[in-house]
Amino acid sequence: MPARDELPGTLRRSSEEAQHTWSEAHDAAVETYGEGERAHRTAYAALKHRFEKVGDHWEAKEDSGPSDRQAANPRAGRGGDTGTAEGVDAKASRRHLYERARELDIPGRSTMDKDELVDALRRENRSRTRRARQ
Repeated sequence: MPARDELPGTLRRSSEEAQHTWSEAHDAAVETYGEGERAHRTAYAALKHRFEKVGDHWEAKEDSGPSDRQAANPRAGRGGDTGTAEGVDAKASRRHLYERARELDIPGRSTMDKDELVDALRRENRSRTRRARQ
């Protein structure tokens, strides 16, 4: 099934470029691995190299590359969750993460360190995605 027919909601609310990145990676992964979870994981890995999740959608990152330790290791993630940042660009500067937190109006952001900002952004993204689905 072409990826365009099964775009996740967060991507439907994102730019054409983000949709295209995910779709191309998904379709290539389906050809290699077959339809299923592995194709979806591969598509998200490609997406996370160029985009970061902001609230309930994806936006282009300032610098491309892996967004967290798991994304940097192509062998990571097999057989369970190993601590992904769920689309938050955990490798970005604290200042960038703070600005994202400000955009999303996350309370207490000014006193948070980098790891706390990543965690707060991840929680807020989940919350906004959940609300967008309703």
